[in-house]
Amino acid sequence: MKEKIGFIGLGAMGSGMVTNLLEKGWPVTVVPHRKREAVERLKTLGAAEVATARELAEATDVILLCVTGSEQVQEIVSGRNGIVSAGKPLLLIDCSTSNPAVTVRLAEELAISGITLVDAPLARTPKEAAEGKLDVMVGGAADAVARARPILEAFSARIVATGDVGTAHTMKLLNNFISMGYSAIYSEALMLAAKAGLTPQVFDSVLRGSRMDCGFYQAFFEFVLNRNENAQRFAMVNALKDMSYLASFAQSVQAANPVGAVVRNSFAAAVASGKGDAFVPALSDVVAALNGVSLTAATGAK
Repeated sequence: MKEKIGFIGLGAMGSGMVTNLLEKGWPVTVVPHRKREAVERLKTLGAAEVATARELAEATDVILLCVTGSEQVQEIVSGRNGIVSAGKPLLLIDCSTSNPAVTVRLAEELAISGITLVDAPLARTPKEAAEGKLDVMVGGAADAVARARPILEAFSARIVATGDVGTAHTMKLLNNFISMGYSAIYSEALMLAAKAGLTPQVFDSVLRGSRMDCGFYQAFFEFVLNRNENAQRFAMVNALKDMSYLASFAQSVQAANPVGAVVRNSFAAAVASGKGDAFVPALSDVVAALNGVSLTAATGAK
């Protein structure tokens, strides 16, 4: 018999994840979300709804979190009417991109209450979430990971066990560091190209199909060339959050990480300029504008 699943965080990723859980026979209960249409659609598929995290804990065996980061996770777990207040042993699967140091500390605190924490951050996009083809990194005790695996399989194409609790969140930050690093490099290179009179189309004609081409590059340039704002749906404010988590981790291990600092500051500049809600490829426009050039003028885009 399948375990009863609770789910918090019905955003672009979470909604698709819950859809797959329901379609594959898992009983799922959710809590209210600002996007009521997502809740109502999932209820038509068989999901139940309760008012608080505490009620969710009382009604389920396993809870998945898919929220912004550690601050939200801690509030859901330990806040008023939070998960801990139910006083019930549970498996808690954190699919958020959280601070690894907080995850490790939280796992130790929750163990006292009989709650086992597994970190299982996600890679890929809302499209793959809807298709049940996400990549999932998972960290935790072997028995907890084994218990979580069939649940994660409902919405994933690949699951990579990373080690102890906290290691998956670390790996997720490293994954995002590489992708956000590419974003910062693309943006600066495009700005310098514009300064030299080279259009984004010329830039792309050299890199596309070369050894420097990849799926991330193509999604980024779908925005640069075609102004498709949905090509890579990840807000720059969240990129800054993740790079700040990475900076915190680097400090905790006394590592010199100058590239990480540069990448973080690229997104900090974008957020400070009021563009935090724009998606990551828009960093190219921010860097261009700061240097007095326009990529849209160079492409002829509107």
